[in-house]
Amino acid sequence: MTVRFLNFMMTLAIIAVAGFAAVVWYGKQQFDARGPLDIETTFDVPAGASFKSIVPGLEARNIIAQQGPLEIFVRGVQAAGRSGDLKVGEYGFKPGMSMREVMLELTEGRPITYSVTFPEGWTSYRIVERLSADERLSGEITEVPPEGSLLPNTYTFRRGTTKQDILDQMRVAQEKAVAEIWAGRDEGLPLETPADLVNLASIVEKETGLADERPHVASVFVNRLRRKMRLETDPTIIYGIWGGKGKPEGRGGLRRSELRKETPYNTYQIRGLPPTPIANPGLEAMRAVAHPLETDDLFFVADGTGGHVFAKTLREHNANVRNWRKIEAERKAEAEAAANAAEEAEASN
Repeated sequence: MTVRFLNFMMTLAIIAVAGFAAVVWYGKQQFDARGPLDIETTFDVPAGASFKSIVPGLEARNIIAQQGPLEIFVRGVQAAGRSGDLKVGEYGFKPGMSMREVMLELTEGRPITYSVTFPEGWTSYRIVERLSADERLSGEITEVPPEGSLLPNTYTFRRGTTKQDILDQMRVAQEKAVAEIWAGRDEGLPLETPADLVNLASIVEKETGLADERPHVASVFVNRLRRKMRLETDPTIIYGIWGGKGKPEGRGGLRRSELRKETPYNTYQIRGLPPTPIANPGLEAMRAVAHPLETDDLFFVADGTGGHVFAKTLREHNANVRNWRKIEAERKAEAEAAANAAEEAEASN
């Protein structure tokens, strides 16, 4: 009886070992087999997740096959020694990826990154407006940052990043940039603080969109500050009336009543810089103020090509203004003629 019992137990053991080996072999085959995914997709791994906790999500997106009681994916990860290597972020998966490839993507792959761009010269209100509309970012912004405190640029982020995180990055980048530019500024500038530099740079940024013109425009304002002249710049009037939202769309040029409107930002009335920046200037505008072109110019006006023509005297400037008004009148006449021609053509059809 004892021998028979031992033989029976040995047989069971052999069957168990064989069964276990078969399960292991089957699991390995399934772990390396082509997966069910048939179109590219993404999956977001939240903070604090584990491989076991994300299995339902991976199954729901068809990234891995339904696991059942064998839990092949989790056990395969454990066997590979990668259970503690799961990384937070959003990952992309291609059709047919095996469970092993999915594991490697989640432990060694790079999370998907996105980007958001803020042009130079945008106000803090517009920056917050763009961030608030970005559905790839989470959270809410409760307060519009001070004007001039953010550095316009392109910022990359991963899904799950908060909107406030982006603002914090912009603020830190601006603080660093302003400190470096202020430290290397030309001597003798009529600017007392780094805040003054940002303030003037915001005006330069709004006055010209041409990169090579910024140092020249900066020189005009620096010269006017040195002579205690009013800056007389329209963008400050616009900011004083409409703030960070800007002039309403479709509005033409400033009216005389608006030029005379009393606000702390009306540089036709106040002397020196306005109380705050009127936008968030970019690096080049701040560098232009820190290193303005050496000129004697005190005036500038549009030249009709997108740039400006500069003048040292009021007499020269008035002549340039008359020329600009002539260009404007010619363009208006051409536009009206084109509109009339279009109406006549439509009437004849």
